[in-house]
Amino acid sequence: MTNPLLSVRDLSVAFHQGGNETFAVDRVSFEIAPGEVMALVGESGSGKSVTANSVLQLLPYPAASHPSGEIFFEGRDLLKVTERELRAVRGNDITMIFQEPMTSLNPLHTIEQQVGEILELHQAMTPQAARTRTLELLQQVGIREAEKRLKAYPHELSGGQRQRVMIAMALANRPKLLIADEPTTALDVTVQAQILELLKNLQREYGMSILFITHDLGIVRRFADRVCVMTKGKIVETGAVEVVFENPQHEYTRHLLSSEPRGEPPLADPSRPVVMEGQDIKVWFPIKAGFFRRVVDHVKAVDGIDIVLRAGETVGVVGESGSGKTTLGLALARLISSQGRISFVGSDIGSYSFKQMRPLRDRLQVVFQDPYGSLSPRMSVGEIIAEGLKVHEPQLSAEERDQAVAAALDEVGLDPATRWRYPHEFSGGQRQRIAIARAMVLKPRFVMLDEPTSALDMTVQAQVVDLLRDLQKKHDLAYLFISHDLKVVRALANHVIVMRGGKVMEEGPSADIFASPKSDYTKALMAAAFNLKAIDASSISQ
Repeated sequence: MTNPLLSVRDLSVAFHQGGNETFAVDRVSFEIAPGEVMALVGESGSGKSVTANSVLQLLPYPAASHPSGEIFFEGRDLLKVTERELRAVRGNDITMIFQEPMTSLNPLHTIEQQVGEILELHQAMTPQAARTRTLELLQQVGIREAEKRLKAYPHELSGGQRQRVMIAMALANRPKLLIADEPTTALDVTVQAQILELLKNLQREYGMSILFITHDLGIVRRFADRVCVMTKGKIVETGAVEVVFENPQHEYTRHLLSSEPRGEPPLADPSRPVVMEGQDIKVWFPIKAGFFRRVVDHVKAVDGIDIVLRAGETVGVVGESGSGKTTLGLALARLISSQGRISFVGSDIGSYSFKQMRPLRDRLQVVFQDPYGSLSPRMSVGEIIAEGLKVHEPQLSAEERDQAVAAALDEVGLDPATRWRYPHEFSGGQRQRIAIARAMVLKPRFVMLDEPTSALDMTVQAQVVDLLRDLQKKHDLAYLFISHDLKVVRALANHVIVMRGGKVMEEGPSADIFASPKSDYTKALMAAAFNLKAIDASSISQ
């Protein structure tokens, strides 16, 4: 490669705490040419983001240091420039997009203020000129009715719109290098496809380079020119995307490429007993207006849905954020009020009060998307798993509860000796196993799995899918699996329901839905999940 735009040479990053030194990045080297998209891939903890943050010196110094290395940008070593020189590079020549736009945008400032601030600071624009340029940028990144969005606050936008605003801010000064740190991980597959297509088009238009950080190899295959594979702080393989994907040389690269969830769901059997059944389920949230707060309309989050879940089988519910997937699951588990008939193992529970539902809670369990948020940081793992036993099986002695906790941890593949530790001492995949153990220790009949793998690396994702499949077979469980990741749904679900705007767009056996989708919306979801270039943007929402 001649005349690289960015050249990282022999870079190491060490973190110092309590007299200990830990290397997060160990002698990493790579180059990015002008106009090139280079992907940095690897699992959580591999050192990808630490490497990227080192470029703009965004690490928590002095806790972080660089025992070795150089970072040359257009011939200047960014590790040796003054703070004033570095500020001139940040936001002008090099910009960054982060994974979660909601935490990156200021909740107290309007979109116009946040984009305009960059233009006024770096380009000395007048407020009026900044407003005009902000409007142009919002239109350029594909935000509909951009002028109306100028006065909006971040919480008033969807996830995809917030990420588009972040892109507009990053491109405001026409940077030469854009660092994108997992910019699509938190987005639905359809929105993810739109954001990637937008970035690719803007990259061509601006002629800029992109350092794209991700753990999703499917995105890398379609988006990047070259790829560097990282693990344990080291780059173990680098090369053109086609070469690395077709002929991986390193064992870890081969491991990543083979980590997509695999296997087939159990065969559907209409003779199996019905565990959960819902008929004409409706969840309508009232919209109130006026001085007297009268109901003027309803948000129909779930609008007349029928569903049947049998023992040992999985119903997958897919759709974009806001489609009503989770609301349907919460209604079936009687965690929110709903209309319609809900039957659990033959009993009509649709009208049960909270008090009437309590004796059934041990058999109706939920595993949430974010295990770190659903596990109490002040309780040990053993206390977390035993909590349900204290409520539903008070006759157990302390020793019997401890034995049940140890057995549950062993069943989900964790060392029972770790039950004295706390959630923050575990990885994301381990925390999800703890959440699953908390549900399984009560021996449920029905488990609602709400995006349980979306926050996990692909290798960990595949392991959790295998675990869920094994537990279902062992305990004859009925799963309601809610996800926007169609690859995971295909590996687990017998039956699939496709939702949009609270309604069923299409449903049927999993094999039929994936092989021959009927509705345009389902086809767009499939295109986004399995072939990003084939997506039909006209059939999906922004």
